[in-house]
Amino acid sequence: MIHVSHLTKKFGGLTAVDDLTFTVGQGEVVALWGANGAGKTTVLRCLLNLTPYQGDITIAGMNAATQGKAIRQRIGFVPQELTFHDDMTVQETMQFYALLRKLGYDYNFMPLLASLALAPHQNKRVRDLSGGLKQRLALALALLSDPPILFLDEPTASLDVNARHDFLALLLELKQAGKTMIFSSHRLEEMLALADRVLMMAQGRVQADCPPSQLTRSLGRATTLYLYVPTEGIEPAVSLLHAHGLNVSRNGHGVRVQVQPGAKGEPLNMLCAAGIPVEDFELDA
Repeated sequence: MIHVSHLTKKFGGLTAVDDLTFTVGQGEVVALWGANGAGKTTVLRCLLNLTPYQGDITIAGMNAATQGKAIRQRIGFVPQELTFHDDMTVQETMQFYALLRKLGYDYNFMPLLASLALAPHQNKRVRDLSGGLKQRLALALALLSDPPILFLDEPTASLDVNARHDFLALLLELKQAGKTMIFSSHRLEEMLALADRVLMMAQGRVQADCPPSQLTRSLGRATTLYLYVPTEGIEPAVSLLHAHGLNVSRNGHGVRVQVQPGAKGEPLNMLCAAGIPVEDFELDA
């Protein structure tokens, strides 16, 4: 579906993307993962032909440099920085973008709003939406013409934990529906939840191209797991996990424990076996 060969992008003396080559198959979800400044956003801008570049990009059999307009009709894009007309309602925003995409005045986008749980908010002005609802609106706009490909740039960067989980659930549904996706992220948990493959980037280069599980093993990075248990279970939980050699401490209404990649389920299983219920949990990778 997507072929990138020797992609290079320079800004003066700075090489933002350095001789990048990769492919993405139909229905595959690929994460561009790395710290800020790794070149992730620049790669997406090149794929959309929004900035000149060196190298070759082919999307759905078309040359991105010469057929950019035709390619963009097959791509939905969710940018990191969202820009809306705040005085317009959700419904007006959808109608406006439907006309821009020449879908017609009578285009029925209500099923799309319903699928993204936006239908109850259709008459709200954009300025009155929460961050999570604005992100859903951006996704709705990206999906207006039902494109086979989605590009998402740090799609959950500005969301709180609950909104981030909800948005990731929407993306998983799109993955199951067969959408081809490339998304950039610096969050390890997003990569593990969504990606089939990860391109780990640093200084504009790919340091690794592998499944998420392989990357987490090679990184060897610990993940902080916040477990919420009943008040009477906090001290027994701390004692139990400490006895199993885990780095654990009390944290408000629960416990905080560091676990290695691939072992996040172990503390939950230990507490369950000991009869200590886990009411909720969060990850901070």
